[in-house]
Amino acid sequence: MTGLIAVALLLTAAFATLAVLTRDPARQAVVLSGLGLALALLFTLLQAPDVALSQLGVGTAITPLLILLTVRKVRREPVHKGGREDGERERER
Repeated sequence: MTGLIAVALLLTAAFATLAVLTRDPARQAVVLSGLGLALALLFTLLQAPDVALSQLGVGTAITPLLILLTVRKVRREPVHKGGREDGERERER
């Protein structure tokens, strides 16, 4: 069992390092999901199943999803000079 814990710790350290070194926010979200999965495995091996389930839900699914949605929202086209979006201009015509 100690060997499995050591492997889970190395996997967690590898994902954490990769998350820090990744520059693109969308890719960071994917790596963060892997980090959450590695942490959930580590918590399971350390006999903390309630923490592992929380980590699976929050760290592996919800947080990366919110980051991806935020990146998508930020990368949309900016508002035009008039201060109105294209959809609002077409409704006025």
